Parts: sequence; C-alpha cells; structure tokens
Amino acid sequence: MGTQRPNEETSGTGRRALLGAAVLGAGGAVLGVTGTARADSARHGGHGGHGGLKSLPKPTIVGHRGASGYRPEHTFGSYQLALDMGADIVEAGDLVPTKDGHLVCRHEPEIGGTTDVADHPEFADRKKTKLLDGVSTTGWFTEDFTLAELKTLRAIERIPANRPHNTLYNGRWEIPTFEEVLKWQDEQTRKRGKQVWIYPELKHPTYFRKQGLPLEERVTKLLRKYRKDRRTSPVILQSFEPTSIQRLNKLVDNPLVVLLSSADTRPWDFVETGDPRTVADLVKPAGLREIASYAQGIGPTLDLVIPRDAKGSLTQPTTLVADAHKVGLILHPWTLRNENPFLPANFRKGTDADAYGDVFGAYKAYFATGIDGVFTDQPDTGLLAREDFVSD
Repeated sequence: MGTQRPNEETSGTGRRALLGAAVLGAGGAVLGVTGTARADSARHGGHGGHGGLKSLPKPTIVGHRGASGYRPEHTFGSYQLALDMGADIVEAGDLVPTKDGHLVCRHEPEIGGTTDVADHPEFADRKKTKLLDGVSTTGWFTEDFTLAELKTLRAIERIPANRPHNTLYNGRWEIPTFEEVLKWQDEQTRKRGKQVWIYPELKHPTYFRKQGLPLEERVTKLLRKYRKDRRTSPVILQSFEPTSIQRLNKLVDNPLVVLLSSADTRPWDFVETGDPRTVADLVKPAGLREIASYAQGIGPTLDLVIPRDAKGSLTQPTTLVADAHKVGLILHPWTLRNENPFLPANFRKGTDADAYGDVFGAYKAYFATGIDGVFTDQPDTGLLAREDFVSD
C-alpha cells in the first residue's frame, strides 16, 4: 500500500537484518496470538470471516505487503510468512493492471525497482517516462506488458539499502495475480482451519481509468467470481482516492477503507476533478462524516495520529481517533517498521542507521491512542507488541 510515503520510502541508508527469535523456520508456524491477546481475540470473535470486521482481534496486525521486512514484498513468500507469523490480515495486493487487463500485485505500476525487468534485454525498449499522478516517472510499467510477459520476471527486494539480507531471496518468486491471491486465500483458509483475511489496495484508479483499464470493475468481477463481494467477506478494499471507494461502494458490499497521506496533500482524484480539499479537510469531523457515508474505515499515515516535531520525535496525539470512532469509522494507520530510519526519532537506538530501534515503545505509544490496528512490515514484532499492550 501507499503512494505518498516520503518518511518510509526514502529515508534511511541501511538495515540490520534480524529475524529475531520469532522466526523458527522458513515454512513452519512461527508466532501465534497468545495469553491475553488470545483472550482479546476471542472477545472479538476470533478469525471467523462471518463476523466481518468485528471478528478481527484488536489492535489488528496487518502484514504490510506480507512480511516485507523479511521477504521481497508482494510475493507468495512474503504473504506466506506473514500468515506463518500469525498476522491477522495480509495486505495481499497493491493492484495494478496488465496490458491485457489482468490484475497483478505490485507496489507501483513501475516495476524497475521490484522486479528483474532491467536484466531482460527483450524488454529494454519498454522503458518509458510517464506522468504518474503528476509525477514524472521513468521505468517499466505493468500496463505495457501482457500477463504472460510479466510472468517471465521475478521479484526483487525494493529497498536493498535498508534490507540487504532480503536480497537473498531475489529471483525466487514471480509476480502474483489477484486471482491467484484469492485462490491462495481459500487454500490457506482450508489448510489452517481459520479464515485468512486479505487487504488489497487499488493503485492509481484515476490514472488507469484514463487508460481504459478501470480497476474497480475488474476487482468486482473477481470478487463476485469467488463469492467474496459481501459485507462479511474477509476482503477489505482500500484506496487513496475517495471517489474510487465511492465507486466500489456501489459495486460490492465489502468493508472499504479510505487511505490518507500527509495533511497537506490532496488525493489525486481531487486534483483531477478540481476538488480543493486536502487530507487536512478530510480528517476534520465533517470530512470524516462524509467518508463514513460510503466507507467503514480510514487508513491514515501514523503522523495524522501522533504528529512529529521538527526533530522527528512524537508530540501529542491528535483527536483523529476519537473523531473517527465518533462517526463509526475504524482506523488502521500505516506503517510501523523495526528499523531506526523509519521510527520516530525518540524511539531510535544509537547512531547506526540500519539497526533496530525501540519499536516496542513506538507500538505502545500508537496503541495507546485507541487505533483499531496497524500495518507493519514485521508482523511477529507487531504481535508481540500487542501481547505486551493487552497484558498491561
């Protein structure tokens, strides 16, 4: 997930790749919800899909693009590890289309940084510069490839400077399609004996609709095919574009979430339609009431929950959690990562930019605001943090 995330996508120069004691094996069960956290899960109905959002444990731990702190993101290796670690939901799918209309899972339509496409001379002439939501972007784009062509590529680590150990897995997995994810979800639900949840994001809906590759209708068709288009279906849909969520609200009954970037930004669909409002307007009570008329939740950047000062340290929480809850919206902010460069300054440890910081302290601060869950690249850490929090 995430399009406008300067704090987490561009900061930092390195990373100490520590899996920690939680990771016991490549494919084995790793970390479950234990103790008080399990009791909390039971109070909220466990993992059953029939209860909809209310069936999820709180705070909900969402595996951000899988377990992307340990495996290249948006691969079945990353998704599988997130489940093995015990994530309540897997963000299986930042959805972008292929030239022939299939939906695939990539962080962005530009795939130069997440696949080995640059190593394929047969695709050298596909490299282009495009205007993506107003930003000049150079690289290779999914909409210029057929699915068959994309399947010849292999995923690589997107931020190797921060996660050099993840490069061990470069080339191991191909690009998954959304349909493959839906089948995998059913397979894993059967194997594990509990409902597996996914949380796909529709990327750049306005951009793709202009190209004749609308996302909402394609997502709807697949959800209907697999009977996952209902209010209690274990599939939460999200997008940074409110009008995309409004469109989905007319097509499916799934839980819907509006993603919110920094306060001074405008959703790209607002830019295109001339809507002058910024995210700062959307998080006001009136904006939240409007969102609640067509969505069940918001996914704000963590800085909208607790702002940082000029030094990057946490200040005091805003009223966003209370204001959103007042109109019936849940909050699943993004994204907590273990590494120093991605943490608030007051939770970093030492001067080593690639070391783990006091991420448990950061979790405690955010959980204390009353958020309903959080996206994390390291689900095992998030689950331990939740256990600490509910046991206090």
